[in-house]
Parts: sequence; C-alpha cells; structure tokens
Amino acid sequence: MIQPNFRHEINGKKLATAIAQDHETNEILMLAFIDEEAYKKTIETGKAHYYSTSRDTIWFKGEESGHIQLVKEILFDCDKDAIIFRIEQTGGACHTGHYSCFYQKLSDDNTTLEDVGKKVFNPDDIY
Repeated sequence: MIQPNFRHEINGKKLATAIAQDHETNEILMLAFIDEEAYKKTIETGKAHYYSTSRDTIWFKGEESGHIQLVKEILFDCDKDAIIFRIEQTGGACHTGHYSCFYQKLSDDNTTLEDVGKKVFNPDDIY
C-alpha cells in the first residue's frame, strides 16, 4: 500500500499533513494531521480519520457530530508528505458549525476577519 511520508514530528509522533477538499466544489474544508494508523483506517473504511495533536489520539471525523467525510480520492504532493482527501462532506466540516473551517477572510484593510462561509449547523446542539 502506498503511504504518505510521515516526516513531520509533533510530540514525538511522525505525521503527514492532510487537507480535506470537497470533491464536487473543490472548496478546502479543513487541514489536519494524520499518522500511519489514521491513514490505514481511512483506507480500510473509506471514511476520513485524523490524528489529534492536542488529544494525542486518532479521531474519526464525525464520531461526535455525525458529520462524516466519505473519501472519494486521495492525492499526494510531490514529496508524499502532504495529501488531499477529496471527500463528500456530510453536514459541516468545522466544529464551529460552518461547512468549511476556512470561513474567515482578511478584510481589505488587513485589520479584521470577515465571516464569508456558510453556517450549516448549531454546534451547541451537537457538542
């Protein structure tokens, strides 16, 4: 099985960068880390799994919210240390309730962030 190069080290754990991208719209939904176990679980199940650096554990995207990511395709960068999961997103990708974690845009005067993304669920109802 082809695997990413897990060359980034955080807290003594070898990781690769994973980007989740909507397979229909190409919108970038989130960025996370994966370790070898998370990658293997993603391949085995067809559903995105990631490695939480803050919790030091594997997490299945949607285990609490039900907002899973079905992996349609996996792309590798030239060094194989970053991948893109082209996914079908159920609900929202962001824990804030937005479809994408990238819902804030820097203002024209570079002083504030403006919300530009759509909110698709109320996080208080889930978390």
